[in-house]
Amino acid sequence: MSLNTFGAILAFAIELESRLRDYYQAAGDAGRATDADKRRQNFERVRRENITEIKLEPIEGLHEDHYALNLTDTSETGQKAVEEIAAQFYADVAPKINVREAQRALERASKQHRELA
Repeated sequence: MSLNTFGAILAFAIELESRLRDYYQAAGDAGRATDADKRRQNFERVRRENITEIKLEPIEGLHEDHYALNLTDTSETGQKAVEEIAAQFYADVAPKINVREAQRALERASKQHRELA
């Protein structure tokens, strides 16, 4: 699926953080699960509050397949890999969003994931 609109990007971010929350719950890391859920809730709020402010300019060069997570490997190496992919997704999409609050939320998520990687 192409991530070519504000709504598609935020929906993907929400789903990504939901999957990471479940992944960390399964791995027994309640702290990281809670952090992922906080990011999910923040993205839901950002989407809700900014959907009317977006400009419907197409976003190019992003595709969901580039950010596939291996959620079966809960080892330290596996966790580092999913954090790196999540961080890269947020770093790639933030500059393409034309709503500053959403851009900041995406940049903050990238930084948080990079710190965990």
